Amino acid sequence: MHHPGLASTVGQLLHVGALRHPSKTALVFEGQRWTYGSLEDAVLNVAGHLQSLGLGAGDTISLIGPNTPEWVIAYHAVLRIGAVVNPLNLMLTPPEAAYAIADCGATAVIGADDRLAPLTDALDGTSVRLRLAFGGQPPPHTNDFHRLLQDGAALFKPVEISPDQVCTVGYTSGTTGHPKGATLTHRAITLNTAMTATMHVRTPADTVVSALPCSHVYGNVVMNAALACGMTLVLHRSFDVERVLASIETERATLFEGVPTMYHYILNHPQRHRYDLSSLTRCTVGGQTMPVAKMREVEAVFGCPLIELWGMTELGGLGTTHSLYGPRRLGSIGVPLPHLEARVVATDGSRRVLPPGDVGELQIRGPVTMKGYLGQPAATADTLEPDGWLRTGDLVRQDKDGYLFVVDRLKDLIITGGFNIYPAELERAIAEHPDVAMVAVGSVPDDHKGELAKAYVVPRPGARLDIDALDRHCRQRLAAYKVPRLYQVVEDLPKTSTGKVLRRRLRELDPVS
Repeated sequence: MHHPGLASTVGQLLHVGALRHPSKTALVFEGQRWTYGSLEDAVLNVAGHLQSLGLGAGDTISLIGPNTPEWVIAYHAVLRIGAVVNPLNLMLTPPEAAYAIADCGATAVIGADDRLAPLTDALDGTSVRLRLAFGGQPPPHTNDFHRLLQDGAALFKPVEISPDQVCTVGYTSGTTGHPKGATLTHRAITLNTAMTATMHVRTPADTVVSALPCSHVYGNVVMNAALACGMTLVLHRSFDVERVLASIETERATLFEGVPTMYHYILNHPQRHRYDLSSLTRCTVGGQTMPVAKMREVEAVFGCPLIELWGMTELGGLGTTHSLYGPRRLGSIGVPLPHLEARVVATDGSRRVLPPGDVGELQIRGPVTMKGYLGQPAATADTLEPDGWLRTGDLVRQDKDGYLFVVDRLKDLIITGGFNIYPAELERAIAEHPDVAMVAVGSVPDDHKGELAKAYVVPRPGARLDIDALDRHCRQRLAAYKVPRLYQVVEDLPKTSTGKVLRRRLRELDPVS
């Protein structure tokens, strides 16, 4: 029995897997199958070519593109040469992507041709001296990444990499102003990967289906944990209900991982009964809170436990989750990963640690926290306490047994007539209505009360949604001051690339007055 052991650098995760089971399938993507050995060969080829192009320690390399084998290979090759990877979110507009590339001082950009093309002019004033494209047609001034997949391994010179070296600059979705680049060490990413795998009991017997972007912190842990544990990763370019369900059936997947909206789409899909999901032994959900009633529905349809997890870019992955074999509570994000501590702190500036049951800000401490925001000492000082506690900006409460429950984002709080309203609490209540497929709650300004809660509701396919009945439903479940003052029926909600609902963009759905 091989002890999986923990690689101390991210680049070693795949390397160790390739030594152990070279002929096992590591990656399945749109009909292509890559073994651990063939994936490792590709990484070594690219790493050797990158080194011969003068790249290595001290370089930051931006990576932009949807889920593809090329993305996975490029990510691991960059880390294998001791460089820093900057995985860019696909939802960034070209000016936002160019801002991040310039901000982290990237000297090279690797990405899908259709993502690099709009950046052609924007990169001129930056430190980028090498552009590599995969896909169909490299844009002007861009080299073909596919050429790097051959004949480079002989050029590769192994590099000594310290676990405390920075390996990733991950940009947070900037809700205010520009996004900030969180710097994370090899230790942070490998430990997060290992502890996530430990809590969920991920082993070589597992096959995981994922449509989460590898560039996003949740999708990144899914990818790294699969390679670290000798699993098979069935990767989707984007989320499509029938393709995802078909791949669970065909590949006999044991694990599906997604955000709440993915589960909502699956539950509401008329063809879902046609697929055999009996191979699944557990699913995970993160990125946003999910109503308990919907979680129960998922468990009934999928026939396995749904394990909630919570994480953030600044932690390089998860902060909390449930253990597969231990007790769990639906609606809770669980307990801190091993080696991490969590506490709930008053938001009044007193730094008081709160007793169970009180709502405060979740803070996390441990070896997975970021070193800081790149070039932003003030923002770093706002987020990282001198004694190592990271302020997450999430409002939570902890029950007497230590389980954590997310109440909402601190910045999404709606204050109406002096009362605190948590959009997530309203969303949970509204989502329990049988005719509701999805809901998001935002605020609208009000002269008298400051702001009011407004619900944007997507009806279930074929349902006739009665707003008066929905309002009565809310009044039975919520205190009078919490009931939304306005309802709007919409076809869909604005979402990020991972399927997280963007509350701050809800106002774009308002009718033009």
